[in-house]
Amino acid sequence: MLILRLLNVVAPVYFLCISLVTFVLQLFLFLPNMFKEPTITPLFSPALLHGALFLFLSANALGNYILVIQNSPEDLGPRKTAGAKGVGTPSEWPEAGRKASSSSQSTHFCRLCARVTLRHDHHCFFTGNCIGSRNMRNFIMFCLYTSLACLYSMVAGVAYISAVLSISFAHPLAFLTLLPHSISQFFSGAVLGSEMFVILMLYLWFGIGLACAGFCCHQLLLVLRGQTRHQVRKGMVVRARPWRKNLQEVFGKRWLLGLLIPMLNVGSEYPRHKAK
Repeated sequence: MLILRLLNVVAPVYFLCISLVTFVLQLFLFLPNMFKEPTITPLFSPALLHGALFLFLSANALGNYILVIQNSPEDLGPRKTAGAKGVGTPSEWPEAGRKASSSSQSTHFCRLCARVTLRHDHHCFFTGNCIGSRNMRNFIMFCLYTSLACLYSMVAGVAYISAVLSISFAHPLAFLTLLPHSISQFFSGAVLGSEMFVILMLYLWFGIGLACAGFCCHQLLLVLRGQTRHQVRKGMVVRARPWRKNLQEVFGKRWLLGLLIPMLNVGSEYPRHKAK
């Protein structure tokens, strides 16, 4: 349990450090290198277009990240679940919350958050929060835009390394052989420390981008089925419903607006469930 609590602190710090390093590289290394290229129309120069696209992806990723943290899944306890029924003393409420979670397929008691959450999916260590009813949509958007921002940063970094080191990536295996080849050149003094750092970040962006893309696709598949990871893990049977209704329940009626700017689950079905 202590390791999980430590991971709950280290993982968000790791994500924020990666985000800060990415922003610094884009702002002080990749963009200045692009501005050196002569352009006919400065208004539509590659540097300005690149900066605008990167800021759009980063703003959506960080915005949805903050919303995931701020909007915890609807809390059914332990205080509310146990206290409403008059079960035990305050020290016994977590145990009562666990009992309540076992009686409903839509609730689960998280030991790290110390509460029973509605439609619990999983506990995300990178946000330090449970993913469930209120923040599932923001979590999927966070995974999507984090993946796009990382993969786009990787493409910009490849362009930078290609220009600085005069390396051609036309061969399909050029990216795979870049790291071992660069390490040997780094120790021989042919590659600078800053250039080696960018090369290492390329592989980090590539790994994070693929991981977030896979997680986003997996979560979308579960949403279409009307399931959560907790229900799949426990083997719970879910009532079959049309995939459009499942999708609207998570993303709401104004889903298109949520693809462009970070926002709450406007028009989703969860507030109505809570009211009932």
